[in-house]
Amino acid sequence: MTSGLAEKKREKYDAILSAALKIFAEYGYFGSQVSKIAREAGVADGTIYLYFKSKEDILVSLFREKLGNLVRMFHEHIHEDDRADDAIRKICELHFTELEKNVDLAKVTQLELRQSSLDLHREISNALKPYIQLIEDVLVRGIEQGVFRPDLDVKLTRLLLFGAMDEVVSSWLISGRRYSLSDQVEKTVDFFLRGLRA
Repeated sequence: MTSGLAEKKREKYDAILSAALKIFAEYGYFGSQVSKIAREAGVADGTIYLYFKSKEDILVSLFREKLGNLVRMFHEHIHEDDRADDAIRKICELHFTELEKNVDLAKVTQLELRQSSLDLHREISNALKPYIQLIEDVLVRGIEQGVFRPDLDVKLTRLLLFGAMDEVVSSWLISGRRYSLSDQVEKTVDFFLRGLRA
């Protein structure tokens, strides 16, 4: 009984997040109302507040869940004994292919990472930390393996890698998605590795 109830609660939580993703992608965070999210999720407005404190909480939870899923996927595909350059390729490949498959997520991540209030931006940055940490861990491993230059500034380089992938996604969206995002993986990784390799 309890697990069935928990499962139903999780289904509603997921339905609300999926609806929020669609609404935020269509109207932007500031143009979205909780009532639109509720209508899209097929729940009453008040139901939203049983799961989330505010619209801001919905957005932060959305980032935490979706980016958390990406980090889990990376961990499933990247193993401790993998070469770091292969791991960088896998991170870029998953980043581009997952956002290409989920255009609403690509829109929300690109828009809300840039346009949110300072407090909201801080919360979203916290949700991003595991992803940035994953990139840093791969860079450190690459230095230890002798694959990457020993003089890399790891803290700066992790931001450059994330920022470059982020910009490729933004350009793809701005172009109206006129080309394949996943087709950009090899050129992007080649650029990264020319700067990283020992």
